[in-house]
Amino acid sequence: MAIAQLFHWVQETGWATFIRESGLTYPVIMSLHLSSIAMFGGMILMTNLRLLGLAMTDTPAEEVIRQLRPWKAAGLAIMVTCGFLLAASKADTYYPNPWFRIKMALLGLTILHAISFRKTVYRSSEPMRSRGRARLAAGISLILWLGILSMGRWIAYYEAPKAPMADAGLQARPR
Repeated sequence: MAIAQLFHWVQETGWATFIRESGLTYPVIMSLHLSSIAMFGGMILMTNLRLLGLAMTDTPAEEVIRQLRPWKAAGLAIMVTCGFLLAASKADTYYPNPWFRIKMALLGLTILHAISFRKTVYRSSEPMRSRGRARLAAGISLILWLGILSMGRWIAYYEAPKAPMADAGLQARPR
């Protein structure tokens, strides 16, 4: 099964159709998605600003990371769930959208980022050994999440190319 066919199949499921056609469900899910982005994004921003040494410098970075972890996890879970539901309900529209594809690629890179810096920065039980590594992790994180947010917003402004006119009578006539 090709990816485009998979996207179409998902969009045609009963639950995706319900979300798309409901007058209230889609806007509620979108509102939850945006609210969770704000919650998760705020926690990511605070973590990264602390790692960069630009905020909450009186609190050890490990403590900031530890205290924000449950809030980030909750925000991430809601954000991803709602994002999946929104994308599934209009999968045929999202699949050809280059901004959606870039957003998905950036999300994949954030997973690699989290894995790469997990032991040395985000799950370190010892005080940060390398400020340079922590700052690198924070900088990359900020760039990735800014890209994800931007692509998410740009998705709405994509217009698929128009199909060429099939009616010969509508083609330009030579003068």
